[in-house]
Amino acid sequence: MADPEPATKMPENDAVEQSPFQGDTPAQTGASMGDHCVTDRPTTTGASPSGELAKIADIDVYITKPSDYPHSPSKLLLFLTSGTGIHSMNNQLQADQYASNGFLVVMPDQFAGDPAPNSANATTMAETNPSVIEQVKVAAAETVQSFMIDMWLARQGPEKVMPILQKVIKGATEEFADAVASGGGVYAVGYCFGGKYVLLLGSELPDTVTWGQAVKDEEQGVVKNEPLIKAGALAHGTLIGKEDLANVKSPVSLVCIENDQLFPDEIREEGRKIFATKQIEHEIQVYPGVPHGFAVHGEYEDVKIQEAQKKAFDQMLAWLKEH
Repeated sequence: MADPEPATKMPENDAVEQSPFQGDTPAQTGASMGDHCVTDRPTTTGASPSGELAKIADIDVYITKPSDYPHSPSKLLLFLTSGTGIHSMNNQLQADQYASNGFLVVMPDQFAGDPAPNSANATTMAETNPSVIEQVKVAAAETVQSFMIDMWLARQGPEKVMPILQKVIKGATEEFADAVASGGGVYAVGYCFGGKYVLLLGSELPDTVTWGQAVKDEEQGVVKNEPLIKAGALAHGTLIGKEDLANVKSPVSLVCIENDQLFPDEIREEGRKIFATKQIEHEIQVYPGVPHGFAVHGEYEDVKIQEAQKKAFDQMLAWLKEH
């Protein structure tokens, strides 16, 4: 497999200009989310999660810790999932991977009990009964599925998600103050849907925007909040527009794919320019020949995808450890 494009890095700088977050992004005018964002790949045979479901600030979370915690220092990591949510075994296993590398991981239910509609049944029907009639049924089901996903996305805007993440971060920093102190702050990783929110949490935003609200009067003075995370990493983010990249201040690492309809090349390259101009420490790797969602834990038969999946995890883990 061809190696990913070389990373680009620039030193961090406080320079940032205001670009208030709006409800919709340019990405939302095109493709919304694909099957890789809402459906789990097969889970590794015999694997089982090692963490537990709990609550922080009355929000459901999956928590997984290093085996030697609290006897050895750990860093607090916020894990933001794709549309499959915290009950996905693959998401839990991936969180466990970070825990086995020294992070105390908190994976919040950012959807408040409303994960994305699942398209696995329609796919299975097409594979097992490929008759013309069944194919028509599947095509109709896929149309309904796409509509359901769009309706679901309309319920999952920043005005809902950001307050949830605020509460979890506040509660987690109190409950795991030792891990926050050990890492000098909170770290974050995000996959697909969660990728956008890594960027927002790593941005300097007006106070209202931090809480998921649009700025109503830009001429009036507004208080801008510092980023809520020390550093972040994201893989094949979705619904990301230029405005989501404009205020990033924390060091960020991006795992991207070629010709991604859910995170278009032109938006990615605009982000690269923004980071370079503002001297934001960053890393952008583009992985060729792999599907959107490839970095999420799950089994693939294609060896090239398996290798890319491991490289992507290593990239994100290394970034978090370096910062």
